[in-house]
Amino acid sequence: MNKKGIYLSINVLLILILFITQAAFNLVNLINAVFYVSFANLIIMLFLYTVRGGFYDGITFSFRRFWSIMSPSKDYMDEWKEKPMPSEKTNESFYAQIKFQTTVLFTFFAFLLLIYYIF
Repeated sequence: MNKKGIYLSINVLLILILFITQAAFNLVNLINAVFYVSFANLIIMLFLYTVRGGFYDGITFSFRRFWSIMSPSKDYMDEWKEKPMPSEKTNESFYAQIKFQTTVLFTFFAFLLLIYYIF
């Protein structure tokens, strides 16, 4: 089984644990459990998307520059201009896995909502 399948299995297991701990076993509680897990994945995916797009690079650069100017001990071996930005350190395969999981979970969530409102 590949990594996408393993992480998706972990999410499904987490959904089942959340569903089992509910007071009643009905479709509404299953929809809630799927929503909680898929929304957490969505938050992680959107954060990785903003990091990957370079949104935090300017702030990171500014804090590094400020810290290098204001710190009392000058460490000339540590060059703050040469450090990689957060957008350069993102893991593309992890982002793709989170994106896949979020898509699958929200599709399942939409399917459950469709069943709930039709029947």
